[in-house]
Amino acid sequence: MTNSIVILNWNGVKFLQQFLPILIKNTTLSNTEIIVADNASTDNSLLVLKEQFPTIKTIVLDKNYGFAGGYNKALAQLESDYYVLLNSDVEVTPNWLTPIIDFMKSHKEVAACQPKILSYNSRNYFEHAGAAGGFIDKFGYPYCRGRVFGTVEQDNGQYDTETDIFWASGACLVVRSEIYWKVGGLDDDFFAHMEEIDLCWRLKSRGYRVMCIPQSSVFHIGGGTLNTENPHKTYLNFRNNLLLLYKNLPNKTLNNTLRWRKYLDYLAFVQLFLTGKPRNAFSILKARKDFKMTQPNFQKKRAENILYATNNDKLVILQKSLVFEYYLKGKKTFDKITTLKQL
Repeated sequence: MTNSIVILNWNGVKFLQQFLPILIKNTTLSNTEIIVADNASTDNSLLVLKEQFPTIKTIVLDKNYGFAGGYNKALAQLESDYYVLLNSDVEVTPNWLTPIIDFMKSHKEVAACQPKILSYNSRNYFEHAGAAGGFIDKFGYPYCRGRVFGTVEQDNGQYDTETDIFWASGACLVVRSEIYWKVGGLDDDFFAHMEEIDLCWRLKSRGYRVMCIPQSSVFHIGGGTLNTENPHKTYLNFRNNLLLLYKNLPNKTLNNTLRWRKYLDYLAFVQLFLTGKPRNAFSILKARKDFKMTQPNFQKKRAENILYATNNDKLVILQKSLVFEYYLKGKKTFDKITTLKQL
């Protein structure tokens, strides 16, 4: 069995210098290679890699293909049994990869896993992007064990069980290479944000399992490329979330879900505008407009997903509104909103 840890880098030289030495030191699993795929950086990333990390394999892409396209281009050049997609701003812990690979070797039905992802800056707390495994509500809002909207929990061991999840974070995602390509890989058209949820949805709809293995843990800075206040990040999150729903929802629920999402998106617009974030607010309107324009181009992808889905009506999707539970009922944590029995 061979494993390829792939860091997709774009102008992240400071993260490479900070975290690559730790990754090299703490990655002791045999038959494991570390690769940096450079997404046409304009900083001195390639020079630093050549001078300071001469043993690290590099893949140089000719332009910035985004998270999804960049990884697809890089992974297509590798031959390994497991891909490990790792953000450049992640600090791994000793022996971090072994529990995940061991679990996947003994559970052939598991296609993808993530570790427990903690905050680099507040190390006793979960990190926003993934925490202890991702879930989704019936209107497409993602949340995690350990993070619901802006509420991030302290890690007190409450989510230290191996658990089936709906999506695994792209910040640190381990996936079987054969199945990755079998379901089409990441969707290049997403560019960045939500693409790992789309991938995991396709995996689960075809009967595979996605897991969080908290015996492995990493620390993630988060927002290294686009911070949470960036209007373009708001745009990508809203546009891609709508594309995610359109691509994957069963026919019987699609139209009603998109109708409700329209109301919820306009509510989010008002909330952002009134709280002094007009650029972010108008990014939502742009996202909705571009979704409508792009939607016809996704008809073929939707038809293919529905055709090959064998498990789409039985997926782990919270049959509640996360917005309602969080803002109106005041339920701020995963355990207050979701029980694994419900799912």
